[in-house]
Amino acid sequence: MSDRPRAPIAEEIRPRTRLRTAGAEALSPAELLAVIFSAFPGTGDARTLELAARLVSERGGLHGLLRSPVHELMAVPGIGEARASALLAAAELGKRMVSARTPDRPIISSPADVDALLRGRLAHLDRERFVVVLLNTKNAVLATEIVSIGTLSSSLVHPREVFKPAIQAGAAAVILVHNHPSGKTEPSREDRDVTGRLVEAGETIGIEVLDHVVIGDSAFSFKEHGLL
Repeated sequence: MSDRPRAPIAEEIRPRTRLRTAGAEALSPAELLAVIFSAFPGTGDARTLELAARLVSERGGLHGLLRSPVHELMAVPGIGEARASALLAAAELGKRMVSARTPDRPIISSPADVDALLRGRLAHLDRERFVVVLLNTKNAVLATEIVSIGTLSSSLVHPREVFKPAIQAGAAAVILVHNHPSGKTEPSREDRDVTGRLVEAGETIGIEVLDHVVIGDSAFSFKEHGLL
């Protein structure tokens, strides 16, 4: 491979740029390898992509590449020990990620499940916490996010802050939860108003609000009481 300077690659077709804008699934095997190789200093985008394409071709595609021992990869001009080691480490990491068991996620099927999930975190606090429980299409918990701390009000609990983590996590639905430090779980007028605003916002963006649960000495479900 010649060491003469290569013409620069246009920004929009550089592998790292395409990874950022189009996603990893849109990149060819050579482009994905080029992204790995570009982490090493002193290698331009054009040479990195050329090197990656040559490696894929010489090793007989991805299957041949994965079966190649490190000393054979090192024998390819321009690869060396560092790139060969990074490539095999990335390949092994990918295999382990595919075979790794997905952690069990709690399934929410009732307000009691919500209470069990969050009572330990909320029941004995001296200030209100407003939490959004993010769910996938099977009502498995993706995450729980604290949205606000303090007295529940429309100014503190804004739809933007409630649904931002849901959108980022790709949640299909959410459950709203907050605690009453007094222990009394009857929702206030403010509780009802905030809930109504969030339900409307969820309908607009396509993320359903399944329930709003108030945790105190017991648990109050808006859904079970016909308030949702």
